[in-house]
Amino acid sequence: MADITGGGGGGECGSAFPAGVSRKQAYFSGMLMKNPGIPIFLSVFLVTLFVTADIFTRWVDVSSVTAQFRQKDILPFRNSETTNNSTPESCPEYFRWIHEDLKPWKHTGITSEMVKKAREKAHFRLIIIDGRLYMEKYGYVFQTRDVFTIWGILQLLELYPGKVPDLDLMFTCHDWPLVRKSSYHDNTSVIPPLFHYCGDDLTYDIIFPDWSFWGWPEVNISPWVKLSKELEQGNQRQKWMEREPFAYWKGNTRTGRARKDLAKCNSNDKHEWNARIHHLDWGKGFNNTDLASQCTHRYKIYVEGNTWSVSEKYILACDSMSLVVTPHYYDFFSRGLIPTVHYWPINEKNKCSSIKFAVDWGNKNTDKAQEIGRRGSEFVKKELQMNLVYDYMLHLLTEYSKLFKYRPVITKNAVEVCSCLGKDMVKEYKELSKVKAPSQASPCTMHPPYDDHQLQALQNLKLNLTKQVEFWEAARHD
Repeated sequence: MADITGGGGGGECGSAFPAGVSRKQAYFSGMLMKNPGIPIFLSVFLVTLFVTADIFTRWVDVSSVTAQFRQKDILPFRNSETTNNSTPESCPEYFRWIHEDLKPWKHTGITSEMVKKAREKAHFRLIIIDGRLYMEKYGYVFQTRDVFTIWGILQLLELYPGKVPDLDLMFTCHDWPLVRKSSYHDNTSVIPPLFHYCGDDLTYDIIFPDWSFWGWPEVNISPWVKLSKELEQGNQRQKWMEREPFAYWKGNTRTGRARKDLAKCNSNDKHEWNARIHHLDWGKGFNNTDLASQCTHRYKIYVEGNTWSVSEKYILACDSMSLVVTPHYYDFFSRGLIPTVHYWPINEKNKCSSIKFAVDWGNKNTDKAQEIGRRGSEFVKKELQMNLVYDYMLHLLTEYSKLFKYRPVITKNAVEVCSCLGKDMVKEYKELSKVKAPSQASPCTMHPPYDDHQLQALQNLKLNLTKQVEFWEAARHD
């Protein structure tokens, strides 16, 4: 289950980002930076070429590799009250994954039979007709995941009245993605479209923003519209250089093998792994889990639980260099993160030594460590604004509806969902996250789908940058 945890680029002698850059690297880097008209897929392809060429022969200057991401792919802050409705902004790059998530139905379309088949794995069914929301509920959902997911869709209808198309979908609130690709090798024409919070390379689940954006009352996590501001304020309480020079993680170490292993990285009489791991016992309550007060270390660790964790956005928001233990799952925005640009990759097979290396490197190269932390925080602040979460939902549901081979109707057992507030913390969080008025700004404009070469180049870039860090670690031990 999801947990609740919570500079400059110049090089100098002895830096783990070597100062020397080959003429070939300088040429490509200069060409990319001086010619913004070059398509992004060509930029990624060229970068991938020279990273791959150097990766096993000598250390490359990653700051030159990642320079193109520092400003170009960070959106300006968007104020929905002042944005000109006639000139919508471009959506963040990660919106393009909507096309990839819906690609299994590109040629077949989505039939009523496919949607009904997804009921086997769904917790509820949602139907939108003429801007009104209807639901069929099929089974028990852990805590209030369903309550706040559905509340989020109600707020989308309030924010963009008349823009959400008629549609029919099935939703699961489990931790694990459920529509396994191996079950449809021989018949891809019957893949059930199932909405979920996360996915992996082995499943077809359609990724949707998780409930925590509207609040998680059971663990005292406020709606994102409030908490993101608190995190920004908490981030300013202590300068990066004044923070503890260690890697911090707090959460439930009993969810998932990776977390159990991470607990072994706490320092002891025999080893100083540069990690400070704190177990959070869910049975004792959540009185000491104020996320805004946890930006006290230079480095923060992200590690998956049973699957993905909602904590990633909170960890990235701290300006600390995020240390991401090899992830196997992704949510809707995390595919937009680039290793050594927004975070530092940690090898899951050697967690403790990999964390120690990252912290040692960062403490010797504080300007670069701060820059990685800053870019991670900028990503969260500018590309994960609540209005963009709603834009993602709108674009996803719009593209999904275009695939329909039938006209959605209100089913016999469906009931209309009200905007009821409930009571206690549920009411408080709904009031905090309630959309006050329709948006005066148009939704952002989504980029076209990746072609196969663009997608492969992007995946190669991420892989090669991760391998480069592993190469540095191995070189240190030789």
